[in-house]
Amino acid sequence: MIGSGTVAPAATRTAPAHWVSAGDVRLLLDCGAGMLHRAAGLGLPWADVTHVAISHFHPDHWGELPMLLFALRWGTLPQRSAPLTVLGPAGFGTRLALLAGAYGDWLLAPDYPLSVVELGPAEEHRLGRGVQLETCKTRHTPESLAYAVRADGARLVYTGDTGPDDALGRWAAGCDLLLAECSLPEDRAIDVHLTPGRAAQLARAAGAGRLVLTHVYPVFGDADPAALAAAAFEGPVVLANDGDRFTLET
Repeated sequence: MIGSGTVAPAATRTAPAHWVSAGDVRLLLDCGAGMLHRAAGLGLPWADVTHVAISHFHPDHWGELPMLLFALRWGTLPQRSAPLTVLGPAGFGTRLALLAGAYGDWLLAPDYPLSVVELGPAEEHRLGRGVQLETCKTRHTPESLAYAVRADGARLVYTGDTGPDDALGRWAAGCDLLLAECSLPEDRAIDVHLTPGRAAQLARAAGAGRLVLTHVYPVFGDADPAALAAAAFEGPVVLANDGDRFTLET
């Protein structure tokens, strides 16, 4: 867990970013502000990233991507030569091209091989030997995707941002770990985000092995979202913090 927070600044939670290591794949799920310096502080080998998958286009989920591409060119010794694949929803390539108009042509030609891949709902993409990335549409923005990483018989599902969605629960069925957004308390529930109760309902529908809550707004105050979710989900529930690490046994 690099970033377990949101767009709202918080002392202990930076914006969404999640590091997944499986086989020869080093995948970053979302790339929010502060990711690079937090990753360095956590001792993660950020310069070894092989793939970045963006869930949707709100800036707290991908605002650090230009900085990452820049750091991989100028912030590593020796200079990077390994390829990088960046993946995102439909329209991702157009948005990167627009950013290149502001930042410079280096954004799409950073002196190491860069591939841009657009994904639709219900797609699968091979990341590496034995590692698959799967997608599902979510109820947040028109382009929003949830991602699943499947490797060696284990399956991690990351909801990205989403509202309540029965179809998402069916798609996530049987996942070993459900990394679910948990933005708001019940009394502030809105259609495009989850609460502890809604996250628990999603985990229950999916039959998830574990529920890990992330994307937590400071509005929770001293309340414990994990305890609230545990009242409606019988499996293990954890409130993620920046720096937490989870292992899926295969």
